[in-house]
Amino acid sequence: MATTTIEAYMKTLLTTVTLALAAVAAQAHGDHAASAPTAVKKEQKAWGISGDRRKAQRTVEIRMSDDMRFTPSRIDVRQGETVRLVLRNTGTVLHELVIGTPQELEAHAALMLKFPGMEHDEPYMAHVKPGQKGEIVWTFNRAGEFDFACLIAGHFQAGMRGKIVVRAR
Repeated sequence: MATTTIEAYMKTLLTTVTLALAAVAAQAHGDHAASAPTAVKKEQKAWGISGDRRKAQRTVEIRMSDDMRFTPSRIDVRQGETVRLVLRNTGTVLHELVIGTPQELEAHAALMLKFPGMEHDEPYMAHVKPGQKGEIVWTFNRAGEFDFACLIAGHFQAGMRGKIVVRAR
């Protein structure tokens, strides 16, 4: 084979593998899409704790799209505020929103690349099928800057990230 033929073959193979991994990731997350956990774990995280929907002080709608962006990509909240995040997937592929520290999201995104079929379901994340909506209710009881991202293989790497700024009381 000539070098250009090998390069073309490798590009085709890489594209095929990438598409296959995306399909596996979508299937792995499909059962959890837009579903609320039956029993919410109340575990304190650096960015807060799961909130009670009835005590939400406001609702923020976030759109997820196939251009690998969140709109809005920045949310400002007050320390102690419980916010209902309504996530609307306007795209044609599965997306998710996961809240965390930049370091935790980077590590989780790397794992998702290695193990795209990995399932995860925590109160600070929601998987949303195309054309559907999901929600996260979160109490931001710690001041600081935190991130949110779509960790489906390739989405995080394409820039599907946002920022949450929690202002101290």
